[in-house]
Amino acid sequence: MTLIAVHQDTGADETSLRDRIVDEALHQAETHGWEAVRLSDVAACLDLPMAAVLAEFRDLDAVANAWFHRGLEAMLADKPDGFHHWPEAHRLAHCLLAWFDALAVHRRVTVMMLRTKAHLPHLHTWVPMIFDLSRTVQWWREAARLPAPYGTRRAQVEEMALTGLFLATLAVWSGDQSEGQARTRGFLEKRLAHGARCMRWVPGGHADDRAHEPALQI
Repeated sequence: MTLIAVHQDTGADETSLRDRIVDEALHQAETHGWEAVRLSDVAACLDLPMAAVLAEFRDLDAVANAWFHRGLEAMLADKPDGFHHWPEAHRLAHCLLAWFDALAVHRRVTVMMLRTKAHLPHLHTWVPMIFDLSRTVQWWREAARLPAPYGTRRAQVEEMALTGLFLATLAVWSGDQSEGQARTRGFLEKRLAHGARCMRWVPGGHADDRAHEPALQI
């Protein structure tokens, strides 16, 4: 689960080509499954030489990374007016749901990608996955504008709690067939409300967030 891919801005045309490759791979995966996708078939469908695909992606796992990067971009996108003044739980929910919403159109394939990456014999994917999950959580804290400085006790507790929440919500989302991902949203709302009550006792909290915490709306 390499959730943060290195994104190189190589120009509008090449970026468009990357998106076309990702989209075609996703299209094929919807029909045949993720592990059945072959970059040679993707190149053929796009009328591209294999070298052009290789120039963008070293392998299929790199294509998956690019797909997850779209979720990260959605998480980090511009926020609504007044976002900084929302309670922390609201900000966290907004950012994480943006990640899930961005990937929901291909949720089944996304789950296949994650399972492939987490397959134990695939050392080249599941070992980096641990570190990339940590970085994703750090970006989530940044996107939600949590004020505790990196390395402080509160930030460390937040990272551990958010890592668990991310994985738990991912598990719910993976099988969520409800309209508008209502089950995922309800689960996240309850967990954040519980977490807000617990975090009030961790040094470094903020009185304004505590005052607003009961009214979580997603």
